[in-house]
Amino acid sequence: MNIIDELEWRDAINQQTDAEGLRKLTEEKAISLYCGVDPTGDSMHIGHLIPFIMLKRFQLAGHRPVILIGGATGTIGDPSGRQSERSLQTLEQVQANVDALTEQMKKLFVTEGDAQIRLVNNYDWTHKINIIEFLRDYGKNFSINQMLAKDVVSSRLETGISFTEFSYQILQSLDYLHLFQNEDVQLQIGGSDQWGNITSGLDLIRRKAGSESVAFGLTIPLMLKADGTKFGKTAGGAIWLDPNKTTPFEFYQFWANTDDRDVVKYLKYFTFLSKEQIEELAEKVQTEPHKREAQKMLAEEMTRFVHGEELLEQAKRITAALFSGDIRSLTADEIEQGFKEMPTFEATQESKNIVDWLVDLGIEPSKRQAREDVTKGAISMNGEKVTDVARDVTAEDAIGGRFIIIRKGKKNYSLVKLT
Repeated sequence: MNIIDELEWRDAINQQTDAEGLRKLTEEKAISLYCGVDPTGDSMHIGHLIPFIMLKRFQLAGHRPVILIGGATGTIGDPSGRQSERSLQTLEQVQANVDALTEQMKKLFVTEGDAQIRLVNNYDWTHKINIIEFLRDYGKNFSINQMLAKDVVSSRLETGISFTEFSYQILQSLDYLHLFQNEDVQLQIGGSDQWGNITSGLDLIRRKAGSESVAFGLTIPLMLKADGTKFGKTAGGAIWLDPNKTTPFEFYQFWANTDDRDVVKYLKYFTFLSKEQIEELAEKVQTEPHKREAQKMLAEEMTRFVHGEELLEQAKRITAALFSGDIRSLTADEIEQGFKEMPTFEATQESKNIVDWLVDLGIEPSKRQAREDVTKGAISMNGEKVTDVARDVTAEDAIGGRFIIIRKGKKNYSLVKLT
C-alpha cells in the first residue's frame, strides 16, 4: 500500500497542496519530509504525537523523516490557536526545553544506528541571520495582504497581534526553505492549524529556489472526541509523555477508558497495527463491546510505544491489582502511581486503634460510624477486610513502610501516607 493510500485509510489527511503530485513522487522514490515542534514546555503531550506518528509511518514506508525542534521559533511563539499574546520564555528556559524535547524525540523515534530519522534545531541557522538580511532576503518575499489573509493571523486581528507573533510564519517558512535546500526535504506535514504556515513556506521556496521547485504540504485533521471536546484533555489536564508529569499507569488508563465511538479512530491514528488487525478489533467493538478488547489493545500499544515494555507491564499490574483488590501485590512506587488521584491523608507512624485512627484522619465522620463500618466489614486495609474494632494500626501495616490503602464500601479508596 502506498503511504498516501495508508494515510487516507487511516483518515489522517486533512489538506494537501498537490495530492496527485505527492502520490506520484512517493511512488517514484524515497523522499525526505519534516515536522516541527516548538519547545514551549519540557515535554510533549499526546496531542503533539499525531504528526510525528505520521512521520514514523513515512519512515516505515522507506522515506526519510526530519524532526525539527524550534529553538528559534520557540523564543517567539506560534499564534495559531490562540486569542492572546504568548508570554515569552527566557532563552535559558527555551534551551532547557529544547534539550528535554530532543531526548524525548530520540527515545520515541530514533533507534541506535538509525540514519533515517534526523533531528535538527532551527536556531542553528536562524541565529546567524541579522535583522537587515532578514528584512531584505526574506521579508521582501512576503505580502502583508497575503499574511493578513491567513487564518492564523486573521483570527487575531480583533484582539490584536504583535509584530513578533505576526512574523512567526516568515521564520517557519525560512525553516522549510533551509531544509529544502540543505536536507533535500520536499514535504512538510503538520496539524490543520499549520496550513497557512506550510503554504507560506512553499511560496518562499518557489520565490527563492525557482517556480519549478518540487515541494509539498500536508496537514492532519483536528482531532476531536465523539462528544465534541478536544482530544487529549482530561479533568486533570493534558496527558503528558513525561512519566513524571503523567505516570505510565495514568497514561495506560487514559487509553483504556476510550469511548467505543473513538477507539477505532485512535487505533488508526496512533498505532502501527495492520489494517486487518484494526478491522478485526472494530468488529469486536460492535459485537462484544463489554470485553473492551480494542481499548486494551490501544492502551497496550500506546504505553509500550511511549514508555516501553517494563512500564507497560507495571501499568497492567496496577490495573489488575485495583480490579481484584489485591493491593498487597503492589510495591510502594506502584501504589503511588495507582492512587495518585485518590483522596490522600497523612498519619504518623505511632500505633493507634483503628476506630480512632479513621476518625482522626477524617476518613470516618464519627467513632460511631467508624465502629459500625468496621463491624459490618465495610472497611478494608490494603485489600483485606478489617472487622475487629479493637485492632491497632501500626507502621508494619504500611506497604513499603510508606502507604496504607483504605477502602470504604466498594469504590471509596483513600491513600494514607505515613510521615
